[in-house]
Amino acid sequence: MKSRLILTAAVSALLLGLPAAAPAVAQTAATTAVAVPPLGFVERTLPNGLKVYTARDASTANVTVQVWYKVGSKDDPAGRSGFAHLFEHLMFKATKNFPDETFDRLTEDVGGNNNAFTSDDVTAYHETIPANHLQRLLFAEADRMSSLVVGEDVFRSERAVVQEEYRQGILASPYGRLFGVFEPATVYQESPYRRTTIGSIEDLDAATLEDVRRFHATYYRPQAQLDAWIDRYFAPIANPERPLPANNVVEPEPAGPRDVTFYAPNVPLPAVMLAWPTVKYADPDRAALTVLDGILSTGESSRLYRSLVYEQEIAAQIGSSPDMKQQAGHLTAYAIMADGHTADEGVAALNAEIARFRDEPVTEAELAEARNELVADALRSRETIDDRANVLGSALIGTNGDASVADREIADIQAVTAADVQRVARRYLTPQRASTIRYLAADEAHPVTEQNTAVDAPVRVADLAPVGEIFALLPEAERAAMPEPGAAVSPSTPAIADFRLDNGLRVLVAPKSGLPLVSARLSFDAGSADEAAGKAGAASLTANLLTQGTATRSAPQIATEIEQLGASVGAGAGPDFTNVFANAPANVFPQAVALMADLVRNPAFAEEELDRQRTQTLDGLKVALSTPGQVLSQAVGRVVYGNAPYGAPGVGTVTSLPAITRDDIVAFHAARYRPEAATLVFSGDITPDQARALAQSAFGDWAPAGSGAAAVASPAGQTVAPRVIVIDQPGAGQAAVAVAMRSVPRATPDYFPLTLGNTLLGGSFTSRLNQEIRIKRGLSYGTRSSLGVRRDAGAFVASAQTRNDAAPEVVDLILAEVARLGSTAPTEQEMTTRRAILTGAFSDSLETVDGLGGLVASLALYDLPMSDLAAYVNNVEGVDAADVQAAFARNIPVDRSSVVVVGDASKFLDALRVKHPNVEVIPLSALNLDSAALR
Repeated sequence: MKSRLILTAAVSALLLGLPAAAPAVAQTAATTAVAVPPLGFVERTLPNGLKVYTARDASTANVTVQVWYKVGSKDDPAGRSGFAHLFEHLMFKATKNFPDETFDRLTEDVGGNNNAFTSDDVTAYHETIPANHLQRLLFAEADRMSSLVVGEDVFRSERAVVQEEYRQGILASPYGRLFGVFEPATVYQESPYRRTTIGSIEDLDAATLEDVRRFHATYYRPQAQLDAWIDRYFAPIANPERPLPANNVVEPEPAGPRDVTFYAPNVPLPAVMLAWPTVKYADPDRAALTVLDGILSTGESSRLYRSLVYEQEIAAQIGSSPDMKQQAGHLTAYAIMADGHTADEGVAALNAEIARFRDEPVTEAELAEARNELVADALRSRETIDDRANVLGSALIGTNGDASVADREIADIQAVTAADVQRVARRYLTPQRASTIRYLAADEAHPVTEQNTAVDAPVRVADLAPVGEIFALLPEAERAAMPEPGAAVSPSTPAIADFRLDNGLRVLVAPKSGLPLVSARLSFDAGSADEAAGKAGAASLTANLLTQGTATRSAPQIATEIEQLGASVGAGAGPDFTNVFANAPANVFPQAVALMADLVRNPAFAEEELDRQRTQTLDGLKVALSTPGQVLSQAVGRVVYGNAPYGAPGVGTVTSLPAITRDDIVAFHAARYRPEAATLVFSGDITPDQARALAQSAFGDWAPAGSGAAAVASPAGQTVAPRVIVIDQPGAGQAAVAVAMRSVPRATPDYFPLTLGNTLLGGSFTSRLNQEIRIKRGLSYGTRSSLGVRRDAGAFVASAQTRNDAAPEVVDLILAEVARLGSTAPTEQEMTTRRAILTGAFSDSLETVDGLGGLVASLALYDLPMSDLAAYVNNVEGVDAADVQAAFARNIPVDRSSVVVVGDASKFLDALRVKHPNVEVIPLSALNLDSAALR
């Protein structure tokens, strides 16, 4: 019987005696090519058609289990768009043997994680857990496949959550309609791919509980010590004899070019897109189109960035995507125009760049860059067990079952020639096959273009299987027993080498075996809190300008070198620190570090590059300040800190950015980028001796003139009075809500009690806030909270996005949960699960070179001992419930809370005033982020 489901499991060697995957090839010289190791999965098929893939990984204490169902949004019945995605949400509810939210109990509560995604061709469920819980998870996955319970209340609640996800991703985002709705609707003529995965409010409202049950009966069917467990739980599940509904629409060849214009509210800058139908995933031309896409838009040396953003300066953002699916595919190229430039300019510029691919071969240098980037990305996409299972699952779905493609695709990429790239451009990217989309702001003359929901589909509701047996949660005594977990496996941390160069630069080395990848992170006391008054954004601009030219390299040369190495090199500034980073395959890592050193030591800060970065930042601000969530994040700093240094937006403001001069940038760099106050962290496939030699070669003779600047005494300033603020954005698709207050420095003795308490409050999917706001009431796609720790007092923020009229209710719910945590001790069960969540997240961070390096760097930046890395689990386990309550009562008392709401005030202001009569209303058009008053 044809397989309709795939289960992939990458399993800890500490649990199972499966053959190990082939090891990474050792690198003996900088010129040796890095090999991407094979995935090494073992495949078998159960009698009911279920295909099972397993692999052993000796480097981790975790296991990942993924179940990929061959049903995606292309299978949504007519009039039920978004149905596969809605059903994805329902699969996390009850079965006949366990109640709602048990999957969260089995994953998050033991230190793991779970999630799922729906795309056009697949719905995939993935969990990563400590390996001793594997049997329990296999039992649960099989149980929800065979006996899912969906009641009317759960159905309505999750449908409301999905509708909030739609509002957040499609309506509240300035370009959500373009990429989520109008792009697929324009590209495809007949294929069900022309519908958006998330559907529409109307189609979601039309769905019924019976539809849900029939959908499960139709598509959720079968088609691992470990083998024994898989046989035990999955083999008995019957694969229905009823065939799946026919769904193999052949997309016709375009009859000619299309040119359409869409209008939407809240579009701060015009956007344009060109799109062409191309090939399905399994087509041999996918490799050449992927390389073409890399040359077109990957990195700052790409053709689109170089031409539209850097040279012509007509675009604020560019991109392209080769979206190859199981049945068809397309390639898009887009530009969000810079302020003052038109959509027509963008269309002409995009067409000119595409024509170059047809008219002349790409250069060998461009071809080499694209290959190196793709090989390096393949390495990064295989760092964790979850990553490797994702790679395999994607190949299996895209090819309808050919696992070998996952290991073969790198060789296919490396075999692409310049002639191949020109050939596919001439075959697929022609003017006659193109769709041209202009996306503009709606006005009185051009009303909002509505989403077309009257789209036919090959599957009808009538084609779905009958409902069949309706399951209900059994009485506890009648439920199948959940397997007990095995013996726990603790995460291990590497020994950290710690030394200084003669110039004072501190070097830390965290070796990690596995893939040939290495990361470097160079950190300076150079944050936004160190900026001069009125110069908000100087730290961020300085960091951004490091890659825009040195004394011996131009910005284009730097971009080209980064991409030739297949490296990731850049910098970013936060409130307290600037981090310069480099991640590269081990064979070229010395070159990446040498480049990083030149960027840090010899930046040119050319006037024209400053002007270009400032303009791009201002364009980015224009987009950000049209999105409720981003407006909220920009304003919260002023609400918590007032006019203190931490209060200014790190990216700068529309008035501070034009005031920053080259002299300001040069002075900031000279005072703050110095070896004696810097820390360099190496992590990955590197030894302490290799790291010492690299650090000495790159930075050993660095001795900048003058002396460094003194640290800012109190960047958090004095405590400011709580406020209730509404920033009115008429027509906003959603409201963004936050409760915020001053919190603690990272070095506080209360750090671990507060961190554990925050995880309970809003730091995980099973948090109290998410339970109350999303799961019980369906008011938000997700809520979160953060301590926002810094060197001085941090900023606690609990936030959610919701429909406008629900904003007052969400405010009340957040305030109530903050108050409860400071007045009532958590239960012991809550404490047990929160400890597991923190230790599980810590273990996950240890699996990647960047995650490990980030943990080490964080300890160094806050002057904490390196021994804290190995002591992390003990520090978490040592917190009790009384510690959490006392820490929140001391540091996060609800009476110090400020409330900020950004949205369409006409829909919620009167209700908010009932409990908060002192509310301040600030029109978005009058918002002043340079002032504590915000006006």
